[in-house]
Amino acid sequence: MPRRAPSGPRPVATGTLGRTGRRLRRWGRRAWRGVAYLWRRSLLVRSVAITVITTGLAVAVIGTAVMVSISNNVYAQRRDQIEAESARATIVAQNIFDAATAGEDNNQSELETLQNEAQQAILSNTTSPGGTDVAIERSPNQTTPQTLQTIVTPDFPDAVITDSLRREVGKDTGRLSLQPVQLDDGGRRQPGLAVGSTLQIPSAGQYELYLVYDLSDAQQTLDFVSQTLSIGGVALIVLIALVTSLVVRLVVVPIRGAAETSRKIAAGRLDERIPVHGSDDIATLARSFNGMADAVSRQITQLAELSRVQQRFVSDVSHELRTPLTTIRLAGDVLYDARHAFEPAVARSAELLHAQVERFELLLADLLEISRYDAQAVQLDTEPVVPAALAADIVEEFRPLAERAGVDLRLRTPGGHTTMQLDARRVRRIMRNLVGNAIEHGEERPVEVVVDSDARTVALAVRDHGVGMPPEDAARVFDRFWRADPSRKRTIGGTGLGLAISLGDANLHGGRIDVWSRVGEGSAFVLTLPRTGQVSTATSAIPLPDLDDPYDGPRAVREEDE
Repeated sequence: MPRRAPSGPRPVATGTLGRTGRRLRRWGRRAWRGVAYLWRRSLLVRSVAITVITTGLAVAVIGTAVMVSISNNVYAQRRDQIEAESARATIVAQNIFDAATAGEDNNQSELETLQNEAQQAILSNTTSPGGTDVAIERSPNQTTPQTLQTIVTPDFPDAVITDSLRREVGKDTGRLSLQPVQLDDGGRRQPGLAVGSTLQIPSAGQYELYLVYDLSDAQQTLDFVSQTLSIGGVALIVLIALVTSLVVRLVVVPIRGAAETSRKIAAGRLDERIPVHGSDDIATLARSFNGMADAVSRQITQLAELSRVQQRFVSDVSHELRTPLTTIRLAGDVLYDARHAFEPAVARSAELLHAQVERFELLLADLLEISRYDAQAVQLDTEPVVPAALAADIVEEFRPLAERAGVDLRLRTPGGHTTMQLDARRVRRIMRNLVGNAIEHGEERPVEVVVDSDARTVALAVRDHGVGMPPEDAARVFDRFWRADPSRKRTIGGTGLGLAISLGDANLHGGRIDVWSRVGEGSAFVLTLPRTGQVSTATSAIPLPDLDDPYDGPRAVREEDE
């Protein structure tokens, strides 16, 4: 048996329609985004659009009011004219019948002749430009010895004579009855007006006279007026849009020039100025801007010179202090080595001298490093480094200090085992600062060092569970010479510049250092480095929450604890 073809819509057609719909929606979204972009970014487009919209609304409202007024006036005039013509035609026709039958009775043929004469008189007294159709019909319920045949002009629109109009005319009130109608002109609908009245014919009774006037000429006039108003309104809107764009450009172009000049000045081209033409308000603004730029340029130059003098002073002082410090260090080492032969007070003084000289050397080294960063004279000396192995070396280096402080120092390396091009000395210095600070503030609680990585970054985190810091202190932790609690005892020493230098080292690698801390819950510092080049480190392999949110530690620590 032959198989019956499957019924229902074809999947191919449905899929095509779906793809077409999605394509149209995608194009619509792109167009909308483009319009929204222009609306936000272009003052010219926004001003012209608002002006065109408001002007269009005003023109539409005014044009509609004018068109309604003209239509009412034209219709009222034509109605009055038609009413006067119809009344005159009715009187003329009635006079013909009255004059012919005043002295004698007429037979049927004479009445029909009078009827034709009345029709001709009616047509001669109606001069409507659109044309007039006439019909004379016998009123219903008439009983007279003689009757006249209904007489109508060719193509009389009998269908437009409604029953309500016939009833109104049949009342024989002596007044004209008018009714607006719609005429069929070759498939097109044209306005018209139907007028009804009565004629009294002796020996024939009452007859109804209907006149249908074609008002297409008035409609043509209104169409012409409407077209003229529309063209004039569109031309007015276009003209206003052009004038608005010209006026706005006179303002926008200088503003764009000022914005471009501002960007150049912000980029370091302090000699850029806005061209000044004329003496109007825009020229006054340009001169004021240029004066402000001159003042700012002088201030920036003075500040830059002062900064260079300050940097040079710090660098020179640091270098000059090295020579006497070296002499003091040698003399102090001699005294320190021979302290056992001194009296206890002198021996203690030798130990204090030795410790402070070492701290002084660290301070000088940090000051020299900070001066290099300020002078932008720091360069990376990269080499192949495995971050996980580097973190393991730092942990082993600080393990004796952690044991003396009663801190359990833990290392976890779920990632970071690939080789990277880093400045090993600077990364070691960062880790030493972070691990040393964690041990010092760890309050004899565990400190976790975690190394992890993803497709873009490698992160090294140090988490302690010590005293922690409030948010306002965490925001200043990288400031120079700043300490959250100056009264705390230092177990490792330090100069107050370690974290500032660490942040500079991280930025030099294209990375960053994030911090999280809460009072009583400890702190977490995360060094994030890009895997290759200056790839963005907007995300990190070890993300940190906001300062107000709790933190359970890096993912590797949580997984191991579980």
